[in-house]
Amino acid sequence: MLRSQRLAVVLELEQRREQQALEKLAAARDQWQQHQNQLDELRQYQAGYQQQIRNDQQGTVSVARLQGWQAFVTQLDQVIGQQEIKVQKAKEQMEQCRQDWQQAYERRRGMARFIDSCREQEQRAQDARDQKAMDEAAGRAFGRRR
Repeated sequence: MLRSQRLAVVLELEQRREQQALEKLAAARDQWQQHQNQLDELRQYQAGYQQQIRNDQQGTVSVARLQGWQAFVTQLDQVIGQQEIKVQKAKEQMEQCRQDWQQAYERRRGMARFIDSCREQEQRAQDARDQKAMDEAAGRAFGRRR
């Protein structure tokens, strides 16, 4: 069996690894997008709530009500801060997955190039053997004619 044929198994393994890394990257990207969407929704809710507070403050407002609003806004800020941390961690995880996929991609490409090189070398060797056989046959034919 030729070297390039034996190496095809290794190439297949590298292709599987690359595909698995790509799937992990897609999952990490989805996770990041989900966290980002939740953060955007929280910020929109906070902006809407603050606008509602401004609208409600047109008249007189009790101290208890103001304190309730302030407590809720503080809670929203904390939840948004926690969500920002989740988004950042998901982004870091996505970046790590991207790097893992990039490495798998490069390993697969490198193996494919190496196999192509082996095939070219095998073809050159076969061409040389064919040429030598043809030269020997021509030499024998020429020797018989003499």
